[in-house]
Amino acid sequence: MGLRRALLDDLEHAPAGDINFLECAPENWIGLGGIQAERLQALAARYPVTCHGLSLSLGGSAPLDMGLVDQVGRFLRQHRAVLYSEHLSYCSDDGHLYDLLPLPFTEEAVRHTADRISQVQDRLGRRIAVENVSTYLTPHAAMSELDFTRAVLAEADCDLLLDINNVYVNGSNHGFDASAYIAGLPAERVVCMHVAGHLDAGDALKIDTHGSPVIDPVWALLREACARFGPRPTLLERDFNIPPYAELRQELHQVRRILDLSARPVAA
Repeated sequence: MGLRRALLDDLEHAPAGDINFLECAPENWIGLGGIQAERLQALAARYPVTCHGLSLSLGGSAPLDMGLVDQVGRFLRQHRAVLYSEHLSYCSDDGHLYDLLPLPFTEEAVRHTADRISQVQDRLGRRIAVENVSTYLTPHAAMSELDFTRAVLAEADCDLLLDINNVYVNGSNHGFDASAYIAGLPAERVVCMHVAGHLDAGDALKIDTHGSPVIDPVWALLREACARFGPRPTLLERDFNIPPYAELRQELHQVRRILDLSARPVAA
């Protein structure tokens, strides 16, 4: 489950067995003190923590913010984070743009982005994962999104956080086969997954919002991913329009059912 401040009360009182790990954005917690820091520490003592960054702008043209990388590194060590991930996109130029913007699918962008990922990994002294992001246009596509993603993973020697909803959204928005995308990914790179809801903004446009329940086609893609890669730690993302915890709990249990089924041996 995502560690959102609006969910703190629910997470602190969640029944045993509902949650296996929590994911937080370091930028939202670095430097906090007082009761919020204490609550984070208590939850980190109860659950394994993963961290999902928002601001490194791995594909951007502005210099990497190594001061931020160092802050993130200290946060990861303090909370014994088992995974750190960021987005395969850019979000800054002359200042922060407050959005995850699409990269061109070119060899030059592969080399540029992979070099920046390698710099971050070297600075942190650990592997990171990058997340496939939802997009609504492509600046230039000399290759497919799948080929671009595979090339970055290989060039940077990093891992993949596979966002199932983003695959579904992009397949719909850009007209590619979401199942074929998942089938084409290198299984050894997939270290975790996300599922979330999105907004239907028309017949030809879906927007990744994390503000609604997961829909059946996304659950189906999660099943396909688990069949392809085996069970992987999977996060339910919900950032706003947060329902009562009982509703989120149903979705958490659906995630668990899918993962459990994929882990069972096939009967002869």
